[in-house]
Amino acid sequence: MKQTPAHDIVNAELLSLVPLAARRIVEVGCMQGALARVVRQRSPSTDYVGIDIDPDYAQVAAAHCTEAFSCDIEKIEPARWDGLFPSDCWIFGDCLEHLRDPWLLLRRIRTAIDPDGTLLVCVPNAQHWSVQWRLASGNFRYEDSGLLDRTHIRWFTRITLLEMFQNAGWRIEQGLTRNLAPVPQQEGILQAIRGFAVAGGFDPEQAAADALPFQYVFKLRPA
Repeated sequence: MKQTPAHDIVNAELLSLVPLAARRIVEVGCMQGALARVVRQRSPSTDYVGIDIDPDYAQVAAAHCTEAFSCDIEKIEPARWDGLFPSDCWIFGDCLEHLRDPWLLLRRIRTAIDPDGTLLVCVPNAQHWSVQWRLASGNFRYEDSGLLDRTHIRWFTRITLLEMFQNAGWRIEQGLTRNLAPVPQQEGILQAIRGFAVAGGFDPEQAAADALPFQYVFKLRPA
């Protein structure tokens, strides 16, 4: 199955969390190197390794990275894996949800990253109001990109993300949300979500708040 269509949009929230003094960055799911290009423009001395499962994307990304190659990070050869260290910053921008076992991979990185290392992630929110609306209406159809990207194989909410990070040995240093511009039906659906929460016996305002972020962005450190 072809991967998510590539684009040149730089995730501003993710970029804001990239350490300026990073020595060696490994970005998994680098696409065509949009983030790498901006990071290396402002920090030319940073060694930047881009990895993407799509060889066509990795070939384009090579122009913006110190090194770029294509592989399935969960099936990477041991010698090549070892060659990714030492490194002090790993980035997964809209990538963890495409992995079979992101829990295991995050634990592996935790054991090998530099002691002062940073993990940056951006993950779509499966609890977003639009996903709940699609479930309620039955119009739950896969798409080429977005929350229902057909190549997603894992789904996360705020709670399950926090659990994954904690269980993999990471602590959150900073968290951000990325929200979509409001649309007319949004408030009515949020109100319905509040009612669903009341019926289910949980906090209606928390349920509505958790339905707003389109994506979560986190900066993590080894626990």
